[in-house]
Amino acid sequence: MEKRELLYEGKAKKLWLTDDENILIAEFKDDLTAFNAEKKGSEQGKGALNCKISTELFALLEKNGVKTHLIETLDDNNQLVKKVDIIAIEVVVRNTATGSLSKRLGVEDGKVLPFTLVEFYLKDDDLNDPIICENHCMLLELVDDRDKLDILKQKGLQINRLLKEFFEERRLNLVDFKVEFGIDSEGEIILSDEISPDSCRFWDMDSGEKLDKDRFRQNLGNVKVAYEEVLKRILGDKS
Repeated sequence: MEKRELLYEGKAKKLWLTDDENILIAEFKDDLTAFNAEKKGSEQGKGALNCKISTELFALLEKNGVKTHLIETLDDNNQLVKKVDIIAIEVVVRNTATGSLSKRLGVEDGKVLPFTLVEFYLKDDDLNDPIICENHCMLLELVDDRDKLDILKQKGLQINRLLKEFFEERRLNLVDFKVEFGIDSEGEIILSDEISPDSCRFWDMDSGEKLDKDRFRQNLGNVKVAYEEVLKRILGDKS
């Protein structure tokens, strides 16, 4: 299946039409952005690493009952995916306080939360992706009923349970992550976009070293090396 017209280009991926109206090709880019693209950069090979990491994690989730948009991975940077209507809500799941949570609420950075926190953010770059509540979601007609918000929350928690246990076995602390969902041609809500160090925070459980996009945000360097380490741990015995 070949790429046709470019449907959409985001910060980290391009989406291409194919000869099947229900199937797209997602191309992972080497671009790095932070603070709503106010900071920009590039790391050669980053796109391929994220493509591989997301492929492995989506396969793990599929195996455990989480439906995703991924059909197959075509090559280093490209995936064949189901076309979905993206729900304009970013679902953020937090296990440990850091980043915007600490800044907004003054919660100590690195504090393990007493329960898993799920937050909704409006997917809108022009508004800087503001945090929103359930009533905002209904007011903005992001979903047509509240039951869908419950589905998003429960899916976020399910993904967290599966990935948190998986990464603990690999000595990585899944601090927090952002996921996006879409509605497929059958009307089902499925996991879309990607799961990678671009959208997750990973801290080494022994050293506390950050192995995610915070290395770019905070000018820590060795972004590609960090992503390679995450992939190495995911693959484990496969590598």
